[in-house]
Amino acid sequence: MGNDHGHFESHGANKKVLLLSFIVITLYMIVEAIGGFLTNSLALLADAGHMLSDAISLGIALLAFTFGEKAANYSKTYGYKRFEILAAVLNGLTLVIIAIYIFYEAIQRFQYPPEVASRGMLIIATIGLFVNIFVAWIMMRGGDVEENLNMRGAYLHVISDMFGSIGAIIAAMLILFFGWSWADPLASVAVAVLVLRSGYSVLKSGIHVLMEGTPQNVDMSNVIKIIQNTQGIENIHDLHVWAITSGFNALSCHAVVDDQLSIAESERLLKQIEQNLEHQNIHHMTIQLETSSHQHNNSILCEMKVERFIHR
Repeated sequence: MGNDHGHFESHGANKKVLLLSFIVITLYMIVEAIGGFLTNSLALLADAGHMLSDAISLGIALLAFTFGEKAANYSKTYGYKRFEILAAVLNGLTLVIIAIYIFYEAIQRFQYPPEVASRGMLIIATIGLFVNIFVAWIMMRGGDVEENLNMRGAYLHVISDMFGSIGAIIAAMLILFFGWSWADPLASVAVAVLVLRSGYSVLKSGIHVLMEGTPQNVDMSNVIKIIQNTQGIENIHDLHVWAITSGFNALSCHAVVDDQLSIAESERLLKQIEQNLEHQNIHHMTIQLETSSHQHNNSILCEMKVERFIHR
């Protein structure tokens, strides 16, 4: 129960941080997009595009936390906790698409470098840098950017945005002092690489959760050792460990016990395992107790064959 309380408390803090970040980023994204058009700078437009995906990602993340708090029901027994993982995947996909578009546009500009109003570009990019530093600081201070995939996705956007602003500042200076107009598309390519990298990272982590992959913060060999070394457990099979959403991991398995074990003793045994697994980042556990006469494959992991029936 204490675990759940902590989970929701961090969600409340994350929501406040996200709302403030969303307002700041959205307002400055509009400023940067207008600035990019007026100064004719692709680096600024690329940064604004990244900020747009920031704003989208923060908006989706806010929705995700709101949906995630909805109670479980008969049609969704885990509630809407997975929504934030779907949001993270969508967020990552948005970044990848934006990066590809920036690459394409930059290639055109390398061939035909346009005139760029470098002074205006420098001012806007510098303000952008401070805006990003401010938002990153808010997120670091008040949000859970380590464990929560959704918050981490939003935070990664802001950090790579910060580098985008630095790239635009350098490009503006090179154009201003040396007249190197190719610095603008070059800076936009650098931004696109950062956008692509953070997009790929969030996409990969999100898909891993959707594929029911073992959570990164769970050591399977430790989990197996803890269950098997519990007094009264003879062996285990059909073990599954997966994440429902960021920071909420589940485990299910079958455990073979002595057939003389009473129900009260079985409950004590399960309580013991549950307490030990809490230290292994397992928050929800279902263990089916069986006797050795129960015919089953002895493999620890499930080797179930999925039969496909064709309904005519």
